[in-house]
Amino acid sequence: MTSFGVIGGGAWGTALAQMLASEGAPVLLWARETEVVESVNTHHENTLFLRGLALSPTLRATSDLGDLDACDALLVVTPAQHMRSVLAGLDARGRPLILCSKGMEAKTRLLMSDVAAEVHRDSPIAVLSGPTFAHEVAAGLPAAVTLASADEPLGRRLAKDIARPAFRPYLSSDVIGAEIGGAVKNVLAIACGVVDGAGLGQNARAALISRGFAEMTRFGLAKGAHAETLAGLAGLGDLVLTCSSTSSRNFSLGKGLGEGRSAKELLADRNTVAEGAHSAPVVLAAAREMRVDMPIVAAVGELLAGTRDVREVVRDLLARPLKSER
Repeated sequence: MTSFGVIGGGAWGTALAQMLASEGAPVLLWARETEVVESVNTHHENTLFLRGLALSPTLRATSDLGDLDACDALLVVTPAQHMRSVLAGLDARGRPLILCSKGMEAKTRLLMSDVAAEVHRDSPIAVLSGPTFAHEVAAGLPAAVTLASADEPLGRRLAKDIARPAFRPYLSSDVIGAEIGGAVKNVLAIACGVVDGAGLGQNARAALISRGFAEMTRFGLAKGAHAETLAGLAGLGDLVLTCSSTSSRNFSLGKGLGEGRSAKELLADRNTVAEGAHSAPVVLAAAREMRVDMPIVAAVGELLAGTRDVREVVRDLLARPLKSER
């Protein structure tokens, strides 16, 4: 049985660690915040990021990356923009790295799998992504995800060891597709939040999800993803979830923008990271470089930058030239 370590003590990292420990397996959670480590070890609760949920007594926390040396495989759940620096401080020793963060590195426009491969060339890489809210996974409610790895035997072994009665991984060899889905859906979730906050109605939300999925697909195919991956759990499935609930950090950010609040104000007031705010300008820059049309992503970028207001971007999206649906 594979022993797992989880790097990242936020809500999602804690939820994954709790899921892995749900049947009594020992799991080690690394957190940067000393208060998280103390709370998990003393009270069996992450009072900072996942308050109110009792954690398994076999889940232990540490602030020393070196303590993870005894783990067979590592789930990496740090914010996308901090993944490189955290991995640089880790002695991976060729162990599998399962990347659970969604986004692209701002400075390089690299996917998380490319970042991990640069830092730890000897470690096999897998990506875990899909429609999951942390509090539901931590509570043991049913969820299904994509587990993508170019090494299919490794993927099968990891899927078997990660699977729990209420947590079902589906295998894929399309690492790029799994990552693109997660990165782009965060941006589109902000857009759907804007629709909700501005009171534009359910018709507009459905149209935005559909046309946003078209943008995700165009971008993904240009990056080498498979269409079926983008239409699966890591793409469309995750998009539908995060575009439909205020439990999504990105949707909540967009809702605030739609209500007229500034991005600066909203982002300064958050204990957790809305990855779409970081991903929007990176995805847009990459899309423009590849000549991929992504008007919704561009509109989110303008709202986050404060260069346009909601009324203007909605007007311009509706005034775009009529075209065939594709």
